[in-house]
Amino acid sequence: MTGLIYFEDVRVGDTHRFGHYEVTREEIIEYARQFDPQPFHVDEEAARRSMFGGLIASGWHTGAMLIRMLNDHAIPGSAATGALGFDDLKWLKPVRPGDVLAVETVVREKTESRSRPDIGVVKIESRVHDQRDETKMTLVSLVLYRRRSASPTAT
Repeated sequence: MTGLIYFEDVRVGDTHRFGHYEVTREEIIEYARQFDPQPFHVDEEAARRSMFGGLIASGWHTGAMLIRMLNDHAIPGSAATGALGFDDLKWLKPVRPGDVLAVETVVREKTESRSRPDIGVVKIESRVHDQRDETKMTLVSLVLYRRRSASPTAT
């Protein structure tokens, strides 16, 4: 398929795996100092004494890494125009320095908008995995896609 991927092109069950994001100690601490300064995110000694046994990334930082990989690999080439939000966010295992993250997405449902005939909503489950294929985080996004039939630029 060439060109943009519109709502009509997306199929329930479509699965994609992409990304390669190496997490560093410095990035974990820098992000947490600014946005989530809990001791197990910013202080290696305190993190060792915590229930995590070492430094871990903030869950919100993991979400930011997810959106980075989506922006690098999934959003370009699609007619996605934003999202309505997300459901079922779960942080399943801590992300640690040295982890290499990737994303797997699965389309769960599609719904045509009742109020906007030019838009459809695609429910996409995203899973963040590490280099051992352990699932670190999951969430379900409600992504807005332009419809080809209503797009003035469609050919």
